[in-house]
Amino acid sequence: MVSNTAAWITALSTPFEVKPAILGTPGENQILIKNHAIAINPIDGKIQYTALYPLTFPTILGEDVAGEVVATGPSVTRFKKGDRVAGFAVGASTKREQEMAFQSHTILQTNMASPIPDNIPFANAVVLGLGLSTAADALFNPEFLALQLPTAPAQKATGKTLLVWGGASSVGSNAIQLAVAAGYEVITTASPKNFEYVKRLGAGSAFDYNSPTVITDLVDAFRGRSSVGAFDAIGAVAWAPTLEVVRNTDGVKVVATVAWGFPDPPGGIVMKKVFAPSCKDNHVGKAVWEDFLPAALEAGSFVPAPEPLVAGRGLESLQGAVDMVRRGVSARKVVVLL
Repeated sequence: MVSNTAAWITALSTPFEVKPAILGTPGENQILIKNHAIAINPIDGKIQYTALYPLTFPTILGEDVAGEVVATGPSVTRFKKGDRVAGFAVGASTKREQEMAFQSHTILQTNMASPIPDNIPFANAVVLGLGLSTAADALFNPEFLALQLPTAPAQKATGKTLLVWGGASSVGSNAIQLAVAAGYEVITTASPKNFEYVKRLGAGSAFDYNSPTVITDLVDAFRGRSSVGAFDAIGAVAWAPTLEVVRNTDGVKVVATVAWGFPDPPGGIVMKKVFAPSCKDNHVGKAVWEDFLPAALEAGSFVPAPEPLVAGRGLESLQGAVDMVRRGVSARKVVVLL
């Protein structure tokens, strides 16, 4: 008989406790997967330690999973038992623990999951999840940058340019590739050690976000280009320089950001916080996870990025992995294998 185990937190700032959990039953447009890899996002540590939003304890965290389908819901035709998949677990939005990542089995919505080719290990595929969904929401949701959708092979070049602030981050790595597949040129920021990395993903040029002249340099780079706006992919205070570049650049005056708590932007500029789970309720989830990603992964035109940094095996390794992310990781994504 199949059973389920999860890494629970029983109170704010307490370590994970590995204990039994209810095994979910997939409903309409859902699949149940046995997790082979779980990836960690910065938000996981923020939720565990800082009460980013109200929680009911005990609870399970996590968003990024990759594994094998063990059951499908009624009328599901995209997946079958035994399929290798990666996906974005949306339990934080639905408030259902069976749809969280930090457990041995997770329920995924079919429009937030993709089959993965045999040549892509679970450890690599699992990095997609939240990073891909956040980038997709920022770029393609009509409430944000409203870019045309990506295709595999890539869309014909539009002649327009997007700024991605923080291209070597998990979210930025996905944003660069999605924008290029949608036909846009990308200018990005990163630390100099990651310039070649972001260019391999498709960025046309990269600038040092710690340079005292970075804003001026970016404004100069956009001269003669048609801007479609900007995406702050790292949050914290990065929204401020991103906003300054857009304010001083011709083109679309929209900034999508992952930051919380920024002030109202100057008149004529729209700045909004991205909410990745919204993809499950609009056309973006299907367009990216169903229509684009499977073909792009199969063709090798979209690469799961950043590279995984395996922090251990088993749910017992999740606490060390979350703490590793809190200390800071560059151009890698921390992963636990099961």
